[in-house]
Amino acid sequence: MSLKTLLSEDMKTAMRNKDQTALSVIRMANAAVKQFEIDRQTEAQDTDITSIISKMIKQRKDSAKIYSDAGRNDLADKENAEIEVLLRYLPKMLGTEEIRAAVNEAVNETSAKGTADMGKVMGILKNRLAGKADMGEVNRVLKEVLSQI
Repeated sequence: MSLKTLLSEDMKTAMRNKDQTALSVIRMANAAVKQFEIDRQTEAQDTDITSIISKMIKQRKDSAKIYSDAGRNDLADKENAEIEVLLRYLPKMLGTEEIRAAVNEAVNETSAKGTADMGKVMGILKNRLAGKADMGEVNRVLKEVLSQI
């Protein structure tokens, strides 16, 4: 089943179950997918939808951090609840050790000599790990590995 179909089915289920949080988040995700399709004038594929949802999660993580820092835990909790709903639609993310293995492989392939080659290595990693790993974590591990070279 495609992600687009899954979103539609889950929206119906959320309506039946009167789950307002899930319903709201799924509607936002559907709207973002429709906007993507209008902008690109093409139907969104699962990889596109995964990318859209990943961006939505990143936005909510940033907002939750800002709310927590400002002492607005009620709003931070709302953002975190939305993140939990969105995570249902992403494949299982890679762990730190799997990311480290992918980073080491890409560093060896590109013969990177230090942090100056970070862009070259990151370009390869973005293609390989898009939707499979948190790119912020990939960036952190890459910096760590390149600084030790």
